[in-house]
Amino acid sequence: MKFEWTQGALAEGLRLYDAGEFFAAHEAWESVWLRAQEPEKTFLQGLIQVTAAFHHLQRENRLGTSRLLRAALRRLEHYPEGFGGISVNLLRDDIRVWLHALEMNAPAPQSGVARIKCPE
Repeated sequence: MKFEWTQGALAEGLRLYDAGEFFAAHEAWESVWLRAQEPEKTFLQGLIQVTAAFHHLQRENRLGTSRLLRAALRRLEHYPEGFGGISVNLLRDDIRVWLHALEMNAPAPQSGVARIKCPE
């Protein structure tokens, strides 16, 4: 499967994610996830869990946020940098920073939500 981040449902989900519309981003990516095969399916599931985590954060559900970020990290842990056209290392690092902040009951990381970006 080729990931297309410039048009279609993946692009729309990314736009919504960047706009902070996490539930809508989740829905856009889920439409692709339903048709995907492995290993892309599990990768997309990890991205979807990240969006769901930040939706929970918007609703002030820190426990739900933490649980979903941990699940996403477990799914994304074994994917190489650049898989699916995403900077996987950056995303995993951001998830870890968020998990640490949540565990310490610290303010939100300055980087904002976990970054889902193409590698430079």
